[in-house]
Amino acid sequence: MAILTDLSPDCEADIVGSIDSLTLENLMKIALIGATGFVGSAVLAELVARDHHVTALARTPAKVDTRPNVTAQALDASDSAAVAAAVRGHDAVISAFNPGWDAPDLYARFMKGSAAIDAGVEASGVKRLLVVGGAGSLFVAPGVQMVDTPEFASHVPPNIIPGAQAARDALTALRANTALDWTFLSPPALLAPGERTGTYRVGGEALLMAGDAPAGISVADLAVAIVDEIETPKHVRARFTVATR
Repeated sequence: MAILTDLSPDCEADIVGSIDSLTLENLMKIALIGATGFVGSAVLAELVARDHHVTALARTPAKVDTRPNVTAQALDASDSAAVAAAVRGHDAVISAFNPGWDAPDLYARFMKGSAAIDAGVEASGVKRLLVVGGAGSLFVAPGVQMVDTPEFASHVPPNIIPGAQAARDALTALRANTALDWTFLSPPALLAPGERTGTYRVGGEALLMAGDAPAGISVADLAVAIVDEIETPKHVRARFTVATR
């Protein structure tokens, strides 16, 4: 550690000014779609903790917690023009979109919303988009995604399966997008409330394991990984996954 001593007042002012400038340069204006959901609310808390300015977009903006540097705004995510208008002028967009696991026609609504978000962000001129997807598209064997296995069908509630299939197909569509600097983050098989440790391990296309069992992570640490990727992109035009260390 370097220790500075015997600084003149002018030098101290220069150093403080430089630190303030660096801090301000690192702050971002983020549009967060799905800000009131399970994942979205955790991401919102993490963004606020890091002093970013957030436009929290949700079907019901009144549900957005009042926080410093947060502006709540209503958004119909299935309307690409509305998405474009809402996110224009931001540094990046994070989408934690989910129509709701009990939504009728879940697959169709999920695909429509995902396509509208991709198109709307592209039309807005914002280049950076991070999409929070599902674990079902992760591979458990060469060419085999978890969502297509008998084990998935037997362990996951039937109402959720169409959403998992849609998240997989939304990733397939996003892979073809060459206009956006997109990232797709799949959580591990087990995602639950829990403490924020600030640490996680990173994987790629395969389901992460903890011994013989699927790995997990707290939603708070998933949010850490999401904001880390926004601040320091390492998986542009790629999918990655994370899990507890």
